[in-house]
Amino acid sequence: MTAIAVVPLRGDELGEMVHHLSAAGLIHTDVEGPNRWFFRVENLGLIGFAGLEGQGADRLLRSVVVAPDRRGQGLGCRLVEAVEDTARSQGVQRLHLLTTTAAPFFRALGYGDADRSAAPTTIANSREFANLCPASAAYLVKDL
Repeated sequence: MTAIAVVPLRGDELGEMVHHLSAAGLIHTDVEGPNRWFFRVENLGLIGFAGLEGQGADRLLRSVVVAPDRRGQGLGCRLVEAVEDTARSQGVQRLHLLTTTAAPFFRALGYGDADRSAAPTTIANSREFANLCPASAAYLVKDL
């Protein structure tokens, strides 16, 4: 397989990602907020989208979605790994995420369950953490 490309999205390119997030039942109402970077992940066409939110050593991994015609091919793992590499190159030390549906997928990629009350302030104060995701969402963390 050829290399995975992680291409930063411009503000005027968010519509396609929002369409995919909405179709997958994922949060998409705050993608235009500050300190959010979204990426189109490609390999012989679109694999999917993902984003990073925050500043500093701890960031949220968010908006991970694989295009419907690319699901079931193991590309979700490659998508997450590519975005993790991008995060490392930006000095990120830990990725945090909230999920109501994909905890087993992320656990298989090395993300571990964490106590929401122990989340760093920068993560706990994010809209996704504080308002958008239900308290029942799994909170997972991975050291990069």
